[in-house]
Amino acid sequence: MKKSIFKFLSISLFSVFMISCTEKKAAKPVTLIMAEVNPESSLCGQMDLAFKEKVEELSNGSIIVDLRCSGVLGDESQILKQMFDKDDNSIQLARVSANLSSYGATKSKLINIPYTFSNSEHFWTFAASDLAKEILTEPYTKNLGVRGLCYAEEGFRNFFMTQKLTKVEDFQGKKMRVSGQILTSLADSLQAEPVKIPFTDLFLAMQTGQVEVADQPISNYLSNSLYKAAPYMIQDGHMLGGIQIIISSAAWDSLTEKQQQIIEESALYAANILRIKGEEFEQKAISQMQAEGVEFIPVKDIDSWRKASKKVITELSKDYPEIYQQILDMNK
Repeated sequence: MKKSIFKFLSISLFSVFMISCTEKKAAKPVTLIMAEVNPESSLCGQMDLAFKEKVEELSNGSIIVDLRCSGVLGDESQILKQMFDKDDNSIQLARVSANLSSYGATKSKLINIPYTFSNSEHFWTFAASDLAKEILTEPYTKNLGVRGLCYAEEGFRNFFMTQKLTKVEDFQGKKMRVSGQILTSLADSLQAEPVKIPFTDLFLAMQTGQVEVADQPISNYLSNSLYKAAPYMIQDGHMLGGIQIIISSAAWDSLTEKQQQIIEESALYAANILRIKGEEFEQKAISQMQAEGVEFIPVKDIDSWRKASKKVITELSKDYPEIYQQILDMNK
């Protein structure tokens, strides 16, 4: 009798073990689609790739990041429109610009105010602060539909042109590509004509004369071949190219606490990869483009550019003067 009971229990335990193993084998990995407007070879693309690889490594392949580069899922405005739409969960992750104020994350506009960051170290000090985390998670706490995971930067943004411009006054009347409130305000302050053009259409717009001036970090200027349409860049450094990785709130809430930790850890890892690669990438980019005839124009009088932007700075920081001052004070 005892042997029969023991045999029954052994068979039962073996069956439970086999069922458990079968269930584990049958469990499908979580797949998260990630959008990037730049090519995979770009600085941002390399950051995304580092994020993807680290997520898959730390999760032992149980989380897959399906990275789609080169704007195949649309330009940034189209991507963000989908991600902020709570009924549309077709894109779960994206690398986008740091400023999401037009979608309700109003504090984030402080990051892109002209001449806020004096240098890269100033930005990275901010990015590691509790204040940065507060601004990152603002859209999530406001139930807007996304959550920021990390900040990073792709270098200072400079103006590039189809014809050589060397000072503030030269921008008067020029057709400038804009993509939001801050660039529109900056164009107005320079007395340029703002023209709203999707990033994916910018190259053709500059080739055809629809746009004469635009701005990007040096890395994107190279990786998107924009220098071939506009071979002059003035190094005014009006804004730091602040960026972030975001995840849809629906995707975030569907993850376990452990999976959320993996996603956050991987985002911070990727941001650090970008920090390491950024300066070297930029110097190589400048040398490569100079060899192809691009002219980089230094700015000797940066105060004239700051003076032209004073009204913009005051207007954009007026809602959060104390927070903005905290960011400025992080410049050690």
